[in-house]
Amino acid sequence: MDSEVQRSNEQIELRRHKLEKLQAAGTDPFGGRYDRTHLVGEISDRFSELENQTVFIAGRLIAMRDQGKAAFANIIDQSGNLQLYTKIDLLGEVKYRHFLDLDLGDIVGITGKVFKTHRGQISVQVEDFQLLSKALRPLPEKWHGLKDTDLRYRQRYLDLIANPEVMQTFLKRSQIVSTIRRNLDQQGFIEVETPALSVIAGGGHARPFQTHHNALDLDLTMRIALELYHKRLIVGGFDKVYEIGHCFRNEGISTKHNPEFTMLELYQSYADYQVMMDLTEKLIADVAVAVSGSTKLEYQGTAIDLTPPWPRLSIVEAVKNYTGVEWEKITSDEEAVAAAKSLGLKLDPKATKGMVWDEICSEFVEPKLIQPTFLIDHPIEISPLAKKKADRPEFTYRFELFIYGREMANAFSELNDPVDQRERFLEQAKEKAKGNEEAMVWDEDFLVALEHGMPPTGGMGMGIDRLVMLLTDSPSIRDVILFPLMRPL
Repeated sequence: MDSEVQRSNEQIELRRHKLEKLQAAGTDPFGGRYDRTHLVGEISDRFSELENQTVFIAGRLIAMRDQGKAAFANIIDQSGNLQLYTKIDLLGEVKYRHFLDLDLGDIVGITGKVFKTHRGQISVQVEDFQLLSKALRPLPEKWHGLKDTDLRYRQRYLDLIANPEVMQTFLKRSQIVSTIRRNLDQQGFIEVETPALSVIAGGGHARPFQTHHNALDLDLTMRIALELYHKRLIVGGFDKVYEIGHCFRNEGISTKHNPEFTMLELYQSYADYQVMMDLTEKLIADVAVAVSGSTKLEYQGTAIDLTPPWPRLSIVEAVKNYTGVEWEKITSDEEAVAAAKSLGLKLDPKATKGMVWDEICSEFVEPKLIQPTFLIDHPIEISPLAKKKADRPEFTYRFELFIYGREMANAFSELNDPVDQRERFLEQAKEKAKGNEEAMVWDEDFLVALEHGMPPTGGMGMGIDRLVMLLTDSPSIRDVILFPLMRPL
């Protein structure tokens, strides 16, 4: 047996023996309510105010140093790490021995005075304590600074205990989301909730997850986007709506993709994609200032400046700049495939212009967009829900936002012409017949809603996880999702 596993098993057995002794003595090792007066981080932050004051704190014991008739220990909670000090004279011999008999990982309540040691360490002098939850398993070997990424993701609770910076990432994630909500609420947006289960997966290009409702004997899909329900709400008379919710896409897993992810989508009547660009750059800049104090940050060693305004770059211009391909001169699918081949891309000979366009941008343009850039005016073939440009109907009023070579947001002047929308759905059906599994499916109910009249509308979708990655300097999407999908052991 592996020596670490053997030590762990011995520890579990010893801890269970301690549990039985406590229970036999009439002590509840899994106590109830404990009224804290402070988080441990407040002790340091407010030391000048709290010095010599009695406080009630609670947390997980992570260190114990027995010095005979005195002992030092450390506890943590979500706010930080704090040193404890006690001695026999303070607790009495029996309770002092009980204190030393605590195990690392135990959750305890502490009563004591705030003071500073001779070495200047802010601490609490333990005058009483209470075991609130007995840890029956030890922390893993070398738990402090736990690096095994597989273990960290599978047992996130150990990751949060072992790595204080991970706790800070998720506290910052919560702050990011609450800041977004507050910002949009102040602009008059109404937060809504729309179905996660639907008869069809509309509003995006993606493969959905399939499920079945037994009572209705109905095949359903998990939503891949929030868009089409929100537009129904605009038809119904809401002026500004937003939702922060989970979407599900049956696609690959990477440092940028997780099958279950969080999206912000918002829609504003009587607006367009220019309004959405202004809103998006201001929203992200405001969030950056709220959580980091500045619009200038470093992501994975690269300086990023989020200060508005951000460049607006035509997608046709971008393709020409980075590949030399003059897309407007390409008139057929075959010419598009040939252009891709000249750039070294190997595509299905049956690929459409839209599919080729998407591949060329993904390979040659997007990775170059490190500083915030709006890539605007996408071709109609890959923008089935965006309004045509009045002067160039082969293109649409659409942008994608890129930062550090990653798509962060996608937005349109929304298509509100039901006749045009029906024709676009027909084109998408042809795409699907050619083998494009991500082509949009027909949504007759949505078309009926549009036929009742939808005002000109601007809409925007943003990946919350990728925004959190950027603002917490996290290299992988799994670092900002508490429980990412993992293959079973």
